[in-house]
Amino acid sequence: MTLPETLNGLLPIGGLAGEVVAAVIGAALIGTIMLTNTAVAGPWAKRKITAKFTDRIAVNRVGPAGLLIIVADAVRLLAKELIVPEGVDRPAWDLAPLLIASSALLGFAVIPMGSGLQLADPETGLAFVFAVASMASLGLVMAGYASNNKFSFLGGLRAVAQNLAYEIPLVLTGASVVLFTGTLQMSEIVAAQQGALFTLGPVAIPSWFAFVNPFAFVLFMIANLAEVGRNPFDIPEAPTEIVAGYQTEYSSVYFVLVYLGEFVHIFLGGAIAATLFLGGPAGPILPGFVWFLIKIWAVFLFTQWARSALPRVRIDQLIQIGWKGMLVLSFANLVLTAVIVGAIA
Repeated sequence: MTLPETLNGLLPIGGLAGEVVAAVIGAALIGTIMLTNTAVAGPWAKRKITAKFTDRIAVNRVGPAGLLIIVADAVRLLAKELIVPEGVDRPAWDLAPLLIASSALLGFAVIPMGSGLQLADPETGLAFVFAVASMASLGLVMAGYASNNKFSFLGGLRAVAQNLAYEIPLVLTGASVVLFTGTLQMSEIVAAQQGALFTLGPVAIPSWFAFVNPFAFVLFMIANLAEVGRNPFDIPEAPTEIVAGYQTEYSSVYFVLVYLGEFVHIFLGGAIAATLFLGGPAGPILPGFVWFLIKIWAVFLFTQWARSALPRVRIDQLIQIGWKGMLVLSFANLVLTAVIVGAIA
């Protein structure tokens, strides 16, 4: 049962009005949870994790363990003047940050988070989440093109090249999971990963697709790094050569939206990985939602490790890795999976 269906049974309003109110409340609740999660990750956890990886001291002066840096950063950024450069394409320039942030949030509508937290469960859930997540690429292109800045424009072009090269492998590895489950419905994909794959003494290895098909999981995690713009694939905003890429001309609330969208997108990638390969919210003892958070934060930790440890590749190397490496391997994985599933059937 989805969250709006649960809420609808508790509301005194019936009929279509009750369904609409329940859907709005459910969307607001899930949106608030993910925005709060991102607010902790962006200003605070990112700095703490990066400092640990690079043997430096992170924020520790503002509040206990530096936690109040979250409030300080919000006030500092939102209090800044919104500067609109000359010559920008104003409609596209205004819409780009909204598109980047909202596309990532929309993806959580179909993600089963456990403990009854799922906004919708359509039969085409996996196709929906890939479709709305890819809309962020359009926002990056709009931001780069509309800014009337050569550095921003170059960042937008890099974003197009990167997403074309790595989105196909990302979807193909997701399709290999669909071959195992026979469905695009997210709840059914999670349900297919229940039970134990095998046991090693007292330890039961769960039947997560990360263990069933580890090759697909590795390919997905690499392609996901490119999708969320983390090293070695942070080409669209490479600060050493193009300042900040597509977001160079943004300030104040628009910068906050772009920055927010980037981190929500990282957690959306973690949520997709958790759903497809890590059993979703499944786990022993703890509530399902807690396990869901643990898994998406584990993926976030992996992206931050990559950001700290891996050098950035050149744009030509990125294209070669994507088209000559990842695409070929993801097709090979899909064909091999189809052969295995056909043999089992």
